[in-house]
Amino acid sequence: MIRVKIKKEQLKLIFNRLKTSHKIIGPKINNDVIVLTEIADFYDIPFGYREQQGKGTYRLTKGSSQFFSFSVGPDSFKRFVNPPAREIFAFKKSKKRISIMSSNKSSAMSNEKSDSSQLAMVRVVQHSSSLPFLFVGMRACDIAALRLLDKVFLEGHVKDTFYDSIRRSSLIIGVNCLYPGDNCFCSSINTGPEIKDGFDMAITELDKSFLLEIGTPSVREMIDELPVENASNEDIAEKDSLIANCKKNMKKTIDISELPWLIYKSLEHPRWTDIANRCLACGNCTQVCPTCFCNSSYDYLQLSGISKKIPELSGTRIRSWDSCFSTNFARVHGGNFRPSRRARYRQWMSHKLSYWIEQFGSLGCVGCGRCITWCPVGIDITQELEVLKK
Repeated sequence: MIRVKIKKEQLKLIFNRLKTSHKIIGPKINNDVIVLTEIADFYDIPFGYREQQGKGTYRLTKGSSQFFSFSVGPDSFKRFVNPPAREIFAFKKSKKRISIMSSNKSSAMSNEKSDSSQLAMVRVVQHSSSLPFLFVGMRACDIAALRLLDKVFLEGHVKDTFYDSIRRSSLIIGVNCLYPGDNCFCSSINTGPEIKDGFDMAITELDKSFLLEIGTPSVREMIDELPVENASNEDIAEKDSLIANCKKNMKKTIDISELPWLIYKSLEHPRWTDIANRCLACGNCTQVCPTCFCNSSYDYLQLSGISKKIPELSGTRIRSWDSCFSTNFARVHGGNFRPSRRARYRQWMSHKLSYWIEQFGSLGCVGCGRCITWCPVGIDITQELEVLKK
């Protein structure tokens, strides 16, 4: 692996070099929260901020002298590769036939606008640029989550072509975590804090410079054009020391040695009822989780277009995020197979820590801690797992 370093103020040169060829998605402050959005300049990154995260709490504070001293916010890069809502296709229905009018106008690589008359009341993701994404600031947990989404959308019997087109065209600039959030536990499930693969470039913020590790040839040529110098053994040692310190400061852990069997033998544990009494079934945990991928689809028709005087109906089929906490998610012909919050929370946690292993060969949790921070009542998956052991 090629390792170079660059002065901190010169990292902006990478942004300037790539912003003409990519749509840059990175961290930015919005309404006192660090979200992921399109950023136009390197200085959009929240310099000097840290956050205090607890059970159901999140507060930004300023006082750091580092560019990347914050951890993860409610956003994950999931919503850019698997948008909350998108058009699958449009259709027309006449008395004689149903015709597919077009396919996937909401493609990330398309400049075409969807039929506004059909989608006026539906919030469907439309990417305004034909440029591929550059994901800046991805942490190790989020890159691990992306690999899990790859298993879902690319490695099954049916490949999601929309997801595939974004993944193949995107660049990833990751950032090694040096300041863990108060709810992070990636170290105990081996998904962080160090980024080991899955990136085009990984950045480590040293005391006086940025260490750049080049993962793919995609950025090699660009680096050759920048005022970089080779990293020294001292630089590598400083990085290793900072990563080790981050692991040491991580406050939460999960013991994965007993998974998935701990879940299987605890399916009738009374703790599930206790959790259900606190859980609001709001689905926040599934929305902020970078690996949750459940979705539903529905056909959208404007009521004004339904008339005997109009020989054809036209509409669109929309795919949108759903949640296993939704009552209707488990409603099928003949009834609902998860009618209680107890059953729905047990399904969510069991899927993350047990069933995923059988489905995809790994845990479905990457230890980012978002589900703890953004749960309105502060349910903590790490503590609930400990109770199930008793």
